[in-house]
Amino acid sequence: MMAIYRDFRPWLLLLVRRRRRFLLGALLVWITLMAGLALLGLSGWFITASALTGIALALGIPARLDVYVPGGGIRFFALARTVARYVERLYNHNTVLTLLADLRYRVFGYLTRLDDARLHGERASDWLSRLTADIDTLDNFYLRLLVPPLVALLGVVAVSLFVAIWLPGIAMLMAVTLSFLWLVATLLAAVWGFSQSYQQVVDQQSLRRLVVDQMQASAELMSYQTTQWHRALIASQEQQAFSNQRRLGRKAALINCLVSVVSGLMVVAVVWFASWVFSQQLVTGPILVMAALIALGANEAFITLPASFVKLGASYAAVRRLNVLTGDSSSTPPTVTLPNGVGLSIQVERLSLRYAQTLAPALSDVDFQLPAGKRAVITGNSGAGKSSLARVLMGRLKATEGKALVGGIPSWQLSTENRATHFAMLTQQVDLFDASIAENLRIANPAANDDMLWAVLNGVALKGWVEQLPQGLATAVGEKGQQLSGGQGRRLALARLMLCNPQVVILDEPFAGVDAATAKHIAATLDKWLVDRTAIFFVHQVSSLTLLPGVEYHWHLDAGKLEQCPLKE
Repeated sequence: MMAIYRDFRPWLLLLVRRRRRFLLGALLVWITLMAGLALLGLSGWFITASALTGIALALGIPARLDVYVPGGGIRFFALARTVARYVERLYNHNTVLTLLADLRYRVFGYLTRLDDARLHGERASDWLSRLTADIDTLDNFYLRLLVPPLVALLGVVAVSLFVAIWLPGIAMLMAVTLSFLWLVATLLAAVWGFSQSYQQVVDQQSLRRLVVDQMQASAELMSYQTTQWHRALIASQEQQAFSNQRRLGRKAALINCLVSVVSGLMVVAVVWFASWVFSQQLVTGPILVMAALIALGANEAFITLPASFVKLGASYAAVRRLNVLTGDSSSTPPTVTLPNGVGLSIQVERLSLRYAQTLAPALSDVDFQLPAGKRAVITGNSGAGKSSLARVLMGRLKATEGKALVGGIPSWQLSTENRATHFAMLTQQVDLFDASIAENLRIANPAANDDMLWAVLNGVALKGWVEQLPQGLATAVGEKGQQLSGGQGRRLALARLMLCNPQVVILDEPFAGVDAATAKHIAATLDKWLVDRTAIFFVHQVSSLTLLPGVEYHWHLDAGKLEQCPLKE
């Protein structure tokens, strides 16, 4: 139990930050429950009292009944229950959505602190599952495992104290029975369904991975004639998940049945005991009916508990998967910062990099020095190690051996914020968001005005094209920039880069996907922008130095080894 609490504790602390919202939401749920029970009990009392008064008058017995006070009470509780339920649903769902936003923000923060080796160690679909499915699973924890049991427990206390005013013995019976139901619907349900609900998350993750593999690797599966085998694997996993889910549902149904049976027996016991008290003329008939109806309505507080608590294992499985990110992030060493306004040199000494489960190193004994404010070009074929070297220089990877120093400091020790301030990198994979051109550009500089946006667009030869668009800078680029061509997307990413003010710039194939005239225009722009900045161009080969203005150093990467080359036209 303590181990479960320790795993949940980091996420419970997020709730503590918003404890006022949580407690207010619980209060609204409690008011709704109490208003419903009061409406049911008062209605029973009023109907019974009216019937007995009518019978007495029919028999000629003098009797009177104030119909205005209970009638007004019924209207008040009916209206209070309706309004409280509406406000509670609105408020609590807003609270849960806010909590989920906090969770996603925290998890995304963990992901940003992971290096590229850790990020690429798992599939993108797995990371997406943690940002969506795992966090959505915690929705059950916050909305159904914390508020309802607290409200039910407070409801037991309130109902027992209220009934004890007239029937102390019945109140004691209700308190004991309802407390037993609370334990059954919470602790017993959680323990009994823990393993199945935990396995449910594992099964869903495995099934999701197999289905994604079936879609992404369909060509390879067909080539090797293994499509049917893989589909059978999916079917087997699906059947396993279905069987586990059926067992979980059966357990939830049995606990619900137990709660209903015990609740029914409690109502029968309340009616029998209250009838005996009534026969002793210790209580009136309307009070007897009110107590019986309140006992019947108290079951409402326990209806949703079993189905929620049998899924505690699912929430725990999601939390454990998310806690792995916390452990990875906490292993990051103490960070240092680079000073602003100082030229940054790059020094690489006997650097080697080997990825996990690979035979050959990606980089081997790489040595070079680039003075501050100078420019260099590193050439190499695909797979030579250019991207790996760029990630090491950017601090996204830690070298297996040797060191990479930027400004005399190991780049991987720099904080994420410090790297974002001093470094800028144009990668071969362009990341554009489903937003307007202006919004995609302002990611680099939120304070940039329209004149600055037009200036950088002109620098990458996109200004004329954007001006011809009906919506101009407000034109949406589509998800992943699908409304743009490959060359336009890379130039837009380069324009976004130029809105930053970095001291170290790495450009991976900056002229890919553009014609010769556009490449020359971009090269001239870069020549002005890169003044006093330390820059490295990563290209396949040097076809013309006119596209690499100001470059003074040339190195060539081949199978992870670096050699110096002479610069020639």
